[in-house]
Amino acid sequence: MKYENIVEGIFIKRINRFIAEVEINGEVEQVHVKNTGRCKELFLKGRKVFLQESFKASRKTKYSLISIFKGEKLINIDSQVPNVVVYENLLSNLLPEFFQLEEVKRERTYKNSRFDIYYKKKDGKEGFIEIKGVTLENEGMSMFPDAPTERGRKHIYEMIDAVKNGYEGTIFFLIQLKDAWGFKPNDITDEKFAIALNEAQNSGVNIVIYTSKVTKDTITMDKRIDY
Repeated sequence: MKYENIVEGIFIKRINRFIAEVEINGEVEQVHVKNTGRCKELFLKGRKVFLQESFKASRKTKYSLISIFKGEKLINIDSQVPNVVVYENLLSNLLPEFFQLEEVKRERTYKNSRFDIYYKKKDGKEGFIEIKGVTLENEGMSMFPDAPTERGRKHIYEMIDAVKNGYEGTIFFLIQLKDAWGFKPNDITDEKFAIALNEAQNSGVNIVIYTSKVTKDTITMDKRIDY
């Protein structure tokens, strides 16, 4: 995944879930934040950020916040991009966990949930993938979620139900930075999500976790880590 029209800035403060103030070329700009999570450990005054500039006259903000440095680590915070990255890798047949696919579709409804990916294999097996972007990290240990997520728990239990009804099911965590060595559910922030994820694994749902290579204008899948 490659971004166009990237500019550099200095983070000042977050105003609300969708808007932050960033200094760009000596001017303070209100910018769109492409992540509604808390990201408290990331959005600190003085940190270097990268933004995507838009030239659409209809937009209320000229820039969208894409990534931010935490020390020397550049972390992509775009909550929409994990779906794009995983989808592109599936179409290019680059994920060994999902070989022999003859059909891949984005956003497919199953009962009361809309999963991110539906696929059908050449042998006729069908499956769903739910994708979660991970930006929370501490000394190489990545965690999800960074805020309680009832919606996330709902997706997990619907995925368990899908597996019980003959589908393949995967919860896919894309860590939006490179140097993570581990992953765990954030049971301190959302114990119910952690319990649900372990129930899913015990029920036959696949838990797949990949790190990412992040630059100022790209994000690409890097390596798989164990759960």
